[in-house]
Amino acid sequence: MAACRNTARERMEHSAVARVLDPIAQFQLYEDYLDSKVTPMDLFYSKSRELARKLVEHGRKGTVLSREEFEEKKAAAQIAEAAKSNTFYNRNQPATLASAGKELKDNFLKALAEREEANRSGKMTSVIFIRDHNTVGQEVSGYIDYAHRLKTQDFEPYFSGKKRLMPGRSDLCYYNWKTQVSTSNSSPNFEVIYNDPNGLLFKNTRDKKILNVDPLSGPGEDSNRTLLQSDLYIHVVIYDHSIRTV
Repeated sequence: MAACRNTARERMEHSAVARVLDPIAQFQLYEDYLDSKVTPMDLFYSKSRELARKLVEHGRKGTVLSREEFEEKKAAAQIAEAAKSNTFYNRNQPATLASAGKELKDNFLKALAEREEANRSGKMTSVIFIRDHNTVGQEVSGYIDYAHRLKTQDFEPYFSGKKRLMPGRSDLCYYNWKTQVSTSNSSPNFEVIYNDPNGLLFKNTRDKKILNVDPLSGPGEDSNRTLLQSDLYIHVVIYDHSIRTV
C-alpha cells in the first residue's frame, strides 16, 4: 500500500514539474492562454472578454503567441511530456501498433501502417515530407522523423482520422510559406545538414550514411524514395532508410 502511495505521489510530482517547466502545458485552449494575458485595464476599456482577447492577440505582437504558435508549442510540450513519461515509467513492454485493427483507406496512412513496426523496432528509419495547409490556411512543408515521432507521440488519433499528421517547428525541417518562418532540428536518428552544396541532407546517426531528399538525385545507400498520392495532403513523400544488422 505504501508503495502505491509513493507511486501516486511521484506521478503528481512529475506532472507538476512538467507544468512548471513548460507553462504552455497548463492551458487547455488558446482562449485560456489569452485570458492569462488580459489585464483589468483591458477589460475596463473593451467592456467584453472576447474583445479584450482580440486586443491582446493583435495588439501585443512579439510578446503574445499567435494561435498557430500556441498550438505548435503546446504540441511540442505534449511530445516532451510524453517522452519524459515513457522514461519515468520505464515502459519496456512491446508496444501495440497504433495502426492495428484500423481500416485505412488513404494511401498515406496505409504507407505509415506498413512502416510502423519497422520504425518502432529500429529496423528502419523513415523521413516523411509533407506539404499542405495548416489550421489557419497557411501553406507549410517539412520533414518528419517518423521513428522519433512514434516514440514521443500517440499515433492512434492519426490512424483513426481524428488528427492530421503535420510538420511543426520541432521536426527535422519546417517552413511556413506565408510567414517565411524556417526551422531545423536534428533528432536522435538524423543529423540535419543544410549547408552542403548538394542541398538538404540527413545523416543517419547509427550507420552515418547520408539520405539525400533532392528529387533529382538518388536518395543514397540503403535508402529509397516513395512518392504517394494522398487525398489528405497536397504533396507527400516517404524516404526509407534501412538499418543493416551484422
